[in-house]
Amino acid sequence: MGALKRVVSVSLGSSRRDHAVTVEWAGQRLRIERVGTDGSVRKALSYIRELDGEVASIGLGGLDRYLYIGGRRYVFRTAERLAMAARRTPVVDGSGLKHTLERRMVKQLLDHPRVALRGKRVLLVSAVDRFGMAEALVEGGCRVLFGDLMFGLGVPVPIRSLRTLTALGSCLGPVVTRLPISWIYPTGKKQEVIRPRYGWAYREAEVIAGDYHFIRRHLPDSLHGAVLLTNTVTREDVELLRQRGAGGLITTTPELDGRSFGTNVLEAVFVALAGGPPAEVGRGRRIYPEESFYNYWMDLLDIRPRMIFWSSGID
Repeated sequence: MGALKRVVSVSLGSSRRDHAVTVEWAGQRLRIERVGTDGSVRKALSYIRELDGEVASIGLGGLDRYLYIGGRRYVFRTAERLAMAARRTPVVDGSGLKHTLERRMVKQLLDHPRVALRGKRVLLVSAVDRFGMAEALVEGGCRVLFGDLMFGLGVPVPIRSLRTLTALGSCLGPVVTRLPISWIYPTGKKQEVIRPRYGWAYREAEVIAGDYHFIRRHLPDSLHGAVLLTNTVTREDVELLRQRGAGGLITTTPELDGRSFGTNVLEAVFVALAGGPPAEVGRGRRIYPEESFYNYWMDLLDIRPRMIFWSSGID
């Protein structure tokens, strides 16, 4: 067995959610760490520069570097600045893995005997950062409410068509990716605050899917037995969901010592194990990471969704 490889996720999220674990995967030992900067981009830049050349890979947490919408890639300016701060160590944001992993997980759950996702009413709180999941849900016959305007921009307008979402994303993508990330996504201390809103959308849903911090941001007092499809949850988050009446929880990334890390962490693990990031295909704005890279490592490590149920399910 080789030397211990260190994988670090530098997140704009709350430092209260920091976690570290040592695992053995594919015959290699990994030290996986999550370090929150409480919303400080300056602190994140400093951490990344310190880690550059000292660790096997770096994940960007609390923000996306890329959005993949309708076959096009849009780049977040803040995340690009952070990624470019490392010159020797590969930096990944998890968006490429999300596009592959979450599409794959949805297909596995469509006819799962305990979940039976096919045809269910789904609230996907933000779809532009999970376009693979959005497409897979629609293809699986789910009735999806896309909450991008509501949860991302605070505009109380639901979107119920993938075509509308794609058109809106193509228009807003170039604009949104230039805004400060804190205007769109809860970072730092904002991740610790719950302000109930859009209760009707939560009540309508049999499944609540997408980014956990968006879900938690407006979490109602009662989840009426709905199942959550998300990730980046801690033990405290799991207990919160149980207390508020969730029927179950499915995380797209595995549990490691009580913590379901984000896709940026899992992608950084793959990069550390492989010795480098995936190749890219396409050109211009139509660039995607090679999906075979992710599928290979998911198969090799037997990555499966974690499932917890507190009721009989969502039948």
